[in-house]
Amino acid sequence: MFKRKIITTTGALFSSSLLLISAAHATTPQYKDQQALHDIANAVSKTRIEQDIQTLVDFGTRHTLSETKSNTRGIGAARRWVKSEFEAISKACGNCLEIIEVKDTISGEKRIPNPVEVVNIVAIQRGQVDANRMVMMSGDIDSRVSDVMDYTSDAPGANDNASGVAGVLESARVLSKYKFNGSIVYAALSGEEQGLFGGKIIAKYAQEHNWRVHGVLNNDMIGNSTGINGVTDNTTARIFSEGTRVIETKEQAHKRRFTGGEVDSASRNLARYIDTIADRYIENLDTMLVYRLDRFGRGGHHRPFNDVGFAAVRIMETNENYNQQHQDLRTENGITYGDTIDHVDFAYAAKLTSLNAVTMASMAWAPAPPTGVSISGAVKPSTTLAWHKSDDPTVVSYKIYWRYTSEPQWQFSRDVGNVTEATLKNVVIDNYYFGVAAVNKDGIESPVVFPGDVGAFEWPDKSTK
Repeated sequence: MFKRKIITTTGALFSSSLLLISAAHATTPQYKDQQALHDIANAVSKTRIEQDIQTLVDFGTRHTLSETKSNTRGIGAARRWVKSEFEAISKACGNCLEIIEVKDTISGEKRIPNPVEVVNIVAIQRGQVDANRMVMMSGDIDSRVSDVMDYTSDAPGANDNASGVAGVLESARVLSKYKFNGSIVYAALSGEEQGLFGGKIIAKYAQEHNWRVHGVLNNDMIGNSTGINGVTDNTTARIFSEGTRVIETKEQAHKRRFTGGEVDSASRNLARYIDTIADRYIENLDTMLVYRLDRFGRGGHHRPFNDVGFAAVRIMETNENYNQQHQDLRTENGITYGDTIDHVDFAYAAKLTSLNAVTMASMAWAPAPPTGVSISGAVKPSTTLAWHKSDDPTVVSYKIYWRYTSEPQWQFSRDVGNVTEATLKNVVIDNYYFGVAAVNKDGIESPVVFPGDVGAFEWPDKSTK
């Protein structure tokens, strides 16, 4: 339902008539299928995900303000268990994970009035080539009931968001068996329900430690396949992505008004990358690209990363059941309320976990996204793109993509070799949006980078200054 085709063209000269060929004559992308990515997708276990969700549910409540001393109940016990799981995973891969607590004490907030330590449990699988280049998968440890300040009642949080944390742990189990060029971060965040504090804390930490975060995949509710609308569907998922950066300056906004890019932020092209991964590697899963920060008027833990300029998206189920979110456990008028484990579709959660794992593997194996991407060609018959020479030794070539401005996915592409500038002859700049991806020797590509500040994956993109 949501699939889009990418069309690749060959030859030195490109005419507008060639680009307007019918779909029946369009050729498929020259992309080399990666068996390792299929293997990663198939290695995700719904049984292990079910076990992890059950363990998290059994802590009774994981409310941010709940018990921290008990070994069997509350947020403290839950986060210590998550840390122990990361430690076990690391031991199995020869201590390949760096496990840290990224935390801060929060107080004086509407939902955290008194001092509370908000603790994120983070495991880092360092890259072999570029250890400071990061792609991150996150889920939220904490849970809640109807009253967001009720930290004593049972709040199982099976789908919201034990499913996301279970996905993070399972991705770590699978991907820790491989070595990558870039780093992968597995993050179990806290304090989401009280104000997205865990995300704010780790986003600040990433900035302070000069992490080049090229993608945050926030997983919040990935286990429910039956919605309150009566629809049961385990074949689709949503990817929410913000448009232009909230920290865009007036000067950047003024330039964008005349050059475009409202739908080509780094977050949007990260979402397109994930959508392409789903088409190629995740059986019976189609993703819906939702051009909005989050659900209507709502928020999630990817937002703090967007707030500081990182590319970040939310991955989640297509059909939500609001009777099973943020609810006291009860039955009223024949309706059962509460986020209990009997509502979780473990096979569906495994499918969305596979999507995350394959996306992170592809990005970590691929070269870094190009920097300093620029474009020219106003009042000319051809379009020229240029980019900064990469220090990434895994780059062997670059691929230019373009599409009609009304299309959601990239339609046309051309591999231009290991150069820093290329011209598409007789492709008029006014009629298309353009971008550039970096390619390694195996044909694995980075996300596409739209020209200028609006599309840059590294913010600010110092190479353009």
